[in-house]
Amino acid sequence: MSTITIIGAGNMARGIATRALAGGYGVQILSRDESNAGTLANELTGTVTTGTLSAAITGDIVVLALPYDAALSVAEQLRDVLTGKVVIDITNPVDFATFDRLVTPDDSSAAQELQKVIPASAVVKAFNTTFAGTLVSGAVEGQKLDVAIAADDAEAKAAVVALVESAGMRAIDAGPLKRSHQLEGVGFLHMAIQGQLGNTWSTAVKVIGA
Repeated sequence: MSTITIIGAGNMARGIATRALAGGYGVQILSRDESNAGTLANELTGTVTTGTLSAAITGDIVVLALPYDAALSVAEQLRDVLTGKVVIDITNPVDFATFDRLVTPDDSSAAQELQKVIPASAVVKAFNTTFAGTLVSGAVEGQKLDVAIAADDAEAKAAVVALVESAGMRAIDAGPLKRSHQLEGVGFLHMAIQGQLGNTWSTAVKVIGA
């Protein structure tokens, strides 16, 4: 059984862990405070281990289930141990002070900036257009979630596609890592319109007819 490591113990960690376990993966949850990881693990059903950020990473795929700034910081801290790993960036680098822009350079993205921090890892953009609550079930109103995936490394992309599809969702190949720039725009827009949709955060971005 393959294992994925999730760094973070918040709502997105819960959603992605739930899907991974449903797909037959083992899950390792790491957090600065191991009690937070333990609390999340106790809510899940399946093979789940926990630890702090100093623990040995057991997954070949590592999900940074953290806000953008924290993801950059943790990636820098763990640069050496992430060497050779597939690292999934789920972030939408929103300026939460204004909720009016993305904080990354106009010609870049969170995933591309992360790749600069961990050049010996294969960064893959995924899950930034899916909300945490919808990931728990993997579907919205009977429709499988679409998970757009962007990466430069073909093997890394294939590994994430396998994870997504085994978890009961539909993987959409969005192209190279630079497409993360557009994906983060979609993620930001999806977040920004939630007020008009009732603030349930239960909607999904779906490609129909394909």
